[in-house]
This record gives sequence, structure tokens and C-alpha cells, in this order.
Amino acid sequence: MKPAAERFAGHRQALAAKVLAAGVKHHGTLEAIATVPRHAFMDAGLHPQAYEDSALPIGHQQTISKPSVVARMIEVLHKPRHKLGKVLEIGTGCGYQAAVLSLLADEVYSIERIRPLHDMARAKLRPFRINNLRLIYGDGILGLPQAAPFDGIILAAAGLGIPDALLDQLAIGGRLVAPVVKSAKEQQLVMVERMSSQRYQRTVLDEVFFVPLQSGVV
Repeated sequence: MKPAAERFAGHRQALAAKVLAAGVKHHGTLEAIATVPRHAFMDAGLHPQAYEDSALPIGHQQTISKPSVVARMIEVLHKPRHKLGKVLEIGTGCGYQAAVLSLLADEVYSIERIRPLHDMARAKLRPFRINNLRLIYGDGILGLPQAAPFDGIILAAAGLGIPDALLDQLAIGGRLVAPVVKSAKEQQLVMVERMSSQRYQRTVLDEVFFVPLQSGVV
């Protein structure tokens, strides 16, 4: 029997092709999607569905996001001709998106408010020995001021707005990508670029669906 990583190699390439077909064009992001074994971040029972372009449950009323949405958000973080430096992820979940980000940014900090998910992500990421990734158990709405400013901030949960603390921790010239609740049944993916110390430029991108952004830790 082939090792799991080898058995799923073709599936990873096929997933990258699906993400490309969904409209993501950034070469580095597509390469990262084709590299990270998504099945390694979910229960064995879900492995047959791991390389579909769909969100799947990871427990605690949370999901692993659709790969095309993960890729779209990471693509938007990138400015033309600029490498990603320091990135903050709000909502580690199972750790998949953090693993993808680690292939594209110099440093990745990822915060999770649900202790069992934080512990699970740590366990699932440990075999990959990713040196530029730091996992933090805490309230993502507060950000991580001790490591700010960040060139990119990505939120994996939808709030009614974008927390001021996160906007404050965005570097000038940096980008923040987040789903924002528009109505009871609608969410929009929004990109915010910090133009100066006091000026931000907001761009509405796509319709999305994410779990709610919540404060505190559990």
C-alpha cells in the first residue's frame, strides 16, 4: 500500500486544477494548494472528500473552508511584485490554511479561540515541521499586537465588521482579507488595504459563506 502522501499526490494536482478553474490565477498560491496534503487535516472518514472543492466539518461547529476560497483569499493578500512578509491568520481551525500560507509568507502567526481545535491543529501540523509558523491560543479579535505590524491579515470567520484592533495592526501598504456579514443570509469577501496611518481602501470582492466571528476563548 502506498504511503498516504504518495497516494494523494495526483489528487493534490487535480485540486489545484479545480482552484485554477474557479478563477484563482496566482501561480504561487496554486503551487501551494498542489503541495499541502489537505486530507492530513481532517478525519480519516472524510479523506475520500478531501480533494473536492467543498467545505467540510472539523468539529466544534467549525469547517475547513473550500480550497478555492482559501486560495482566493491568499491570492488577494498578494500585492503585485511583492512577496508576503509577516501574515496573521484569525481562525486556525484544523491548520490547513496556515500550512498553505507558510509556503508563501516569511512568517505566519495563526490564532485559534477554541482550545480543542488549537490542540488538533498543533498535532496535525507537527509532522510537517514548519519553522516559519507560530500557533497561538487566544482571542483573534484582539489580534497579536506584540508581533504587529503585519503585511497581511486573513480572517477565516465572518463578523459584522472588521475589528479595529486588526486594522491598527495592519502595516501601511498591507492587505487584510475578511468575510463580512451583509445580511442574515449574505456575506461578502472584503479586501482592505492600508494606504497611510489613517486611510484605508476597501474593496468588495465575492459572495462567500463562513462561520461567525466570535470573541473570547473556549
